[in-house]
Amino acid sequence: MIDIDQANQTAVERMMSARPILRRVVRAADVIPGLAERRLLHAGPPITWEQASGPLRGALMGACIYEGWATDAAAAEKLLASGMVPWEPCHHHYAVGPMAGVISPSMMVYVVENTTHGNFAYSNLNEGYGKVLRYGAYSEEVLNKLRWMNEVMGPVLAAALEVSGEGIDIRALLAESLHMGDEGHNRNKAGSLLYTARLAPWIVRVAPDSDTAASIIKFLADNALSVLNPVMAACKAMADAGHGVAGSTVMTTMARNGTELGIRVSGLGDRWFTGPAGAPDGLYFPGFTAADANLDIGDSTITETAGIGAFAMAAAPAIVTFISGTPQDAVNATLEMYEITVAEHTAFTIPVLGFRGTPTGVDIRKVVELGVTPRINTGIAHREAGVGQVGAGLTRPPLSVFEDAIVAYAATYLD
Repeated sequence: MIDIDQANQTAVERMMSARPILRRVVRAADVIPGLAERRLLHAGPPITWEQASGPLRGALMGACIYEGWATDAAAAEKLLASGMVPWEPCHHHYAVGPMAGVISPSMMVYVVENTTHGNFAYSNLNEGYGKVLRYGAYSEEVLNKLRWMNEVMGPVLAAALEVSGEGIDIRALLAESLHMGDEGHNRNKAGSLLYTARLAPWIVRVAPDSDTAASIIKFLADNALSVLNPVMAACKAMADAGHGVAGSTVMTTMARNGTELGIRVSGLGDRWFTGPAGAPDGLYFPGFTAADANLDIGDSTITETAGIGAFAMAAAPAIVTFISGTPQDAVNATLEMYEITVAEHTAFTIPVLGFRGTPTGVDIRKVVELGVTPRINTGIAHREAGVGQVGAGLTRPPLSVFEDAIVAYAATYLD
């Protein structure tokens, strides 16, 4: 007889006890397992070129141009449509990427080590808001920024982390930023400033000159999402620590590719359960409306999977100015998520709720029983390749993916 509650407790305790430390910044192909020199990674569950959304296509095309495999968008599209450049989910390689989530071999990536359980996770560098590769833009301006980030900033960050000696404890940084008004997904203003402050002394020490040091520190400090990518890698390391517990019904992956949303469950191996990605409800940049929006996209829901993001919205009432709603809506979002989770996080707490731990460990049984699906904070990409970000908002996964997972669980464990 399977003790599901005990299995779930084991999975969530592993997630909460994980201690993710940002160790290095390294060229992706040199560190991500299975990433070949002519392969791309992307957000969400597996997808074909025919099914791929505009922003995912745009990001894949941009990565081909960035790598020098194609000279323009038309040549890149031909390569991708022919299958000459294959792509696979980041999650299949212990990696995560925001929005389109595309990681190419020569891009620099953060390396996060879970020192409690010994597993690693990876994510790329954050470009900031607006017209950027992760939202499907691939203009020369976009590619030039990527080149500067990966050829100038990346090596300096790598050297800074090396001379720091101990790296950066992302769990501790997150816990502090939650007490400063962040939720760890769409609002990372405090976390990005903390991250920049921790790196700044080492950047100054290792940068080749003062102008380079100043430009890197300014770039990190001006980008309110600088810390998002190492946070995502940390959450991936935490969630992976809870994966593979026999009998557990805890969700350990939730990701979107712009067409479908997929989840994976601790006790069901690496099988994906997929359904249609949601249409975000939110606020749009001037000149854009919901008619311009793509369906939800990105691996950044690894934050909600680990117990922050929309699950910690009560800690970040100011986020409603970016994704719509009221401060009370932010509190209500967190309170609702306690209904479908296994535990309250021992490291991530919310001052306004009396320092109650964030709701952690989505139990697919509770989701199906109550009909309450996880909340998601998200950016909004334009539906066409090449445009970029057009807003930010809220969405939820389809209930069907959790129902399918329950059916598979019953067939696996209860027949």
